[in-house]
Amino acid sequence: MTLSTTAPTRRRLHRAWFVAAVAFVAILGAAGFRATPGVLITPLQEEFGWSAGTISLAVSVNLVLYGLTAPFAAALMDRFGMRRVVSLALLLIAVGSGLTVLMTASWQLLLFWGVFVGLGTGSMALVFAATVVDRWFVRHRGLVTGVLTAAGATGQLIFLPVLAQLAEGPGWRFASLTVAGAALAVVPFVWWLLRDHPADVGTTALGAEPGAVRTVPPSTVNAAVRAVTVLASAARTRPFWLLAGGFAICGASTNGLVGTHFIPAAHDHGMAEPVAAGLLAVIGIFDIAGTIASGWLSDRINPKVLLGVYYALRGLSLMVLPSLFAATTEPSMLIFIVFYGLDWVATVPPTVALCRRIYGADGAVVFGWVFGSHQVGAAFAAVAAGLTRDHLGAYDLAWYGAGALCLLAAGMSIAIVHSRER
Repeated sequence: MTLSTTAPTRRRLHRAWFVAAVAFVAILGAAGFRATPGVLITPLQEEFGWSAGTISLAVSVNLVLYGLTAPFAAALMDRFGMRRVVSLALLLIAVGSGLTVLMTASWQLLLFWGVFVGLGTGSMALVFAATVVDRWFVRHRGLVTGVLTAAGATGQLIFLPVLAQLAEGPGWRFASLTVAGAALAVVPFVWWLLRDHPADVGTTALGAEPGAVRTVPPSTVNAAVRAVTVLASAARTRPFWLLAGGFAICGASTNGLVGTHFIPAAHDHGMAEPVAAGLLAVIGIFDIAGTIASGWLSDRINPKVLLGVYYALRGLSLMVLPSLFAATTEPSMLIFIVFYGLDWVATVPPTVALCRRIYGADGAVVFGWVFGSHQVGAAFAAVAAGLTRDHLGAYDLAWYGAGALCLLAAGMSIAIVHSRER
């Protein structure tokens, strides 16, 4: 009898996981860059005397461009590749953040942080995650979408406390320069390790049929034309407006309100800014778990049901928040932070899943437009909450209004019906 001496074949990790890891780092950085305005509001008020409404206008421009850039960025990734688009976006963020240290007028904040950083972060927003998942994964799509979405929470967790300490200690200019340096540091990882298609390295998407390797030529269609054409087609369908309307409310109740105004609202009640920033970072911790779990659930449960539950719970929690603010961190506030953190961006995986199911190959671009509505809602809430604070002296009305809108979004989500359900 002859004994075989052949060593067992070691199973190699699929290249898709390395691409997902690079995307995670890039999205993580983008979240950190976008977290900075909430830390800068009070220091800019104190140094320049600008009102909360004036600073919130720059934040709202950032949020609008962050969203409206997304569908065009998705089309640009089809035309020129993810690697080029994301690398250029990181350079734009570095320029915009770096130039803020030289500003002396509020219009410069609007240009540098609103326009430059808004365009840069919008080009590597959640639509980037959707594109990576569509190209590199057939199996585990919901889970990977959840993990990449959680990168945003991780970025908030890492950057917010650091930037808050820098803004309170050395000053807000050091915080801006830290963001610029971090953006530049991510560029080499994206350029060297990110690949646009599995065919670029002679493999298939994870979970695809064996032998499905094919060359994917770059799209020759003008990116702007494709983005607008996809919008025109999707806008003729009812699910698009329900998704876009619900996601606009999602943006208003997260980035626009809590992400921008939670720190100054807590400060109004005597809480130190680093402590309030730490609470937002804790939201980030639980958001990681909530978003990954949401991605896993999106592979198993009807996504519209998940959206309805998420929005309803968020709305109820926001209506309770005004009574929880205090100079110190009370247990009731910690309970809110944990609960809200689990629900922060848990809406993203089921929304991406619905866009993919309903719109097929155009799903990533459609999600870009839906995400654009998310940021329009965020921008509206950022300005409205700032004006509410300026004129009423408190944020209470903003919290109650956002809670009521979230309950509306829950109903809109449940109402989504598409061809596969008929």
